[in-house]
Amino acid sequence: MSKVAIITGGARGIGLGIAEQLANAGWSLMLNGVRPQSDARLAVQQIAALGNPVDYCAADVSSSEDRKRLVEATIERFGRIDALVNNAGITSPGRKDILEADEESFDKVMGINLKGPFFLTQLAARRMAAQDNSDGWRGKVVFVSSISAEFVSVNRGDYCLTKAALGMATKLWATRLAEHHIDVYEVRPGVIRSDMTAGVTDKYDKLFSEGLTLDRRWGEPSDVGKAIRVLLDGELPYATGQVLKIDGGMTIHSL
Repeated sequence: MSKVAIITGGARGIGLGIAEQLANAGWSLMLNGVRPQSDARLAVQQIAALGNPVDYCAADVSSSEDRKRLVEATIERFGRIDALVNNAGITSPGRKDILEADEESFDKVMGINLKGPFFLTQLAARRMAAQDNSDGWRGKVVFVSSISAEFVSVNRGDYCLTKAALGMATKLWATRLAEHHIDVYEVRPGVIRSDMTAGVTDKYDKLFSEGLTLDRRWGEPSDVGKAIRVLLDGELPYATGQVLKIDGGMTIHSL
């Protein structure tokens, strides 16, 4: 029987790239997003065509009731949870300078990008800890953050704060869940081609050509997906609590 993973934000962008890689590796998947089932139909069909069971649950991770419904839907459909990929996130609405930022937008970003994955991890980890893992399986949790955990964007202050906080969330949950044989990781993507970056294509095309990254190209959702597949398949053992940067060498400092 294949292992089961929940991927939040799993029906588009980076999340879909993760789903494709995990499906190719034999995982059964519960994809999640805020769009209705009908809008995610093509993505689900695309993943199903790879040959493993897949389902979709529309749920807002910032909502307590929706988080519970997502976990319950996964258990009802697949009977267990073996991994959680906290990928869902939004950028700062309006990209306002921090001198002009408003609390409503701040709370929205915090709810989706930080509170949601924190408490969804709590729910999923409780399930994983209670399951029969007599086969030696170690549960997996991945927080997908961003290089914005390190790079300052004063017009996306709330976004940067949430991504930096996910680094600490990774360490907290790795420490708490070690006794339950659940490994926790942070994957920190660089500039990835997706819906979120579609509006700044020209800007980054120029920056890549000028050497923004050592590997002078856009990151692709599949780059992130391959990294997460390695983590979930247990190919990077003895590394719980660590961060894996998928950024083409962007965060390397040189003189």
